[in-house]
Amino acid sequence: MGDDGAFTYNGGKVAPGETQNIRYGISETYLGDPVRIPVTIVNGERDGPTAFLSAAAHGDELNGIEVVREVAHEWDLSDLAGTLVCMPVLNVPGFLAQQRYLPIYDRDLNRSFPGREDSTSAKRMAARIFDNFIAPCDFGIDFHTSTRGRTNMIHVRANMEHDGSARLARAFGSHVIIAGEGSSGMLRTEATAVGVPTITVEMGEAHRFQRELIDEALAGVESVFAEYGLRDTTAVRWPGWRTVIDDDSEKTWIRADAGGIVDMHYDRGALVHEGDRICTITNPFKDDNVTIQAPFTGLLVGVLENPVVYPGNPLCHLVELEEPVRRVVEREQSPDGETVRA
Repeated sequence: MGDDGAFTYNGGKVAPGETQNIRYGISETYLGDPVRIPVTIVNGERDGPTAFLSAAAHGDELNGIEVVREVAHEWDLSDLAGTLVCMPVLNVPGFLAQQRYLPIYDRDLNRSFPGREDSTSAKRMAARIFDNFIAPCDFGIDFHTSTRGRTNMIHVRANMEHDGSARLARAFGSHVIIAGEGSSGMLRTEATAVGVPTITVEMGEAHRFQRELIDEALAGVESVFAEYGLRDTTAVRWPGWRTVIDDDSEKTWIRADAGGIVDMHYDRGALVHEGDRICTITNPFKDDNVTIQAPFTGLLVGVLENPVVYPGNPLCHLVELEEPVRRVVEREQSPDGETVRA
C-alpha cells in the first residue's frame, strides 16, 4: 500500500473509497493475444488490513469462483476498513479449457509460485499474479475443490506452526483444519513464506457450483473479516466443534487394492467407526466383492464420486477424531446410521 492509502499494482492504483474491476494481462496466447485474469480491488475509505481472495488456480475448481464473486459484487462493502483484492479465476487458460492444469505443457499453476519473470510460462504467470496482487497483502484465502471424481467436506489447510496462518485458519471457523506447511510452489506456502499468511479452503468437487458449500464458505469469509476488523457487521464464529489434524498418523488415504465398480456407503463428512464397511468394490458380475473397512474411527473428509477405480486409486480421506470431538459428532449424526452432509 502507498503512503496515501492507495493500493498500487504495475499499471495502476486504487485510491481509498474506490473500486476497480480490471482484466490484468499475465501472458499471451500462441496468436499473441493477451491472457488476462479478472481482478476486483475494493479500497475502503477506512484504514485496515489488505486481504486477497483467490480461486480457480486449478481451472476446473469452480465453487470458490462463486464465493469470490459474491463477496466482490454482492456484499455491501461500503463500511470496509482496509482493502480487498478479489481474483475469482487465477488459471484463465485452464478455466477456458475446463481442465485442472494450464493447457501449456500441463503445468500446475499452484506449484509455480512465487514465479519468475524469466522462467517457464507458468512461472511467468505466477510471478505477475504474486508480485502485483499477493505480496502487497496482509493475509489471504485461496479456494479449492477436490480433483475430478472426488468430493471434499469443507475444511481448511494451513501451516498451524505459523502464528499468522493459525489465527487465520481458526477465524474461518471450519470443523476440520489439516495442518501442514504445504508443498513448494503452492500459493499458500509461498505467500506465507514472504509474510502474507494464507490458508487453503477445500470445498466439494470440480466442475460444480454447490450452493450449500458456497454459503458455508461465505460464512467463513465473514468470520475472517470480523476477526481482522475489515467489517463491523459480523462476529467471529465458533463452528461448535473443531479438530486440528497435525500428525500424519491421524489421517490416511484409503486406496483400492482391486479394480472395479465402487458402491460408497457413506457421504463426505460422515463419522465411521473402526471396522465399518466404508465401500464395496465389485466386478460386472457382482460375484467377487471386496469390502473396504475403516482402519480407525474417524471422519470422512473426502470420498469418491466417480464410482470406478483401478488398483491404487484413492477411495476416501479419513481423519482421526479425539474422544471429546468424536462424542460431539456422534450426537450430531443420526443414531440410525443416516448422516448429515457436512
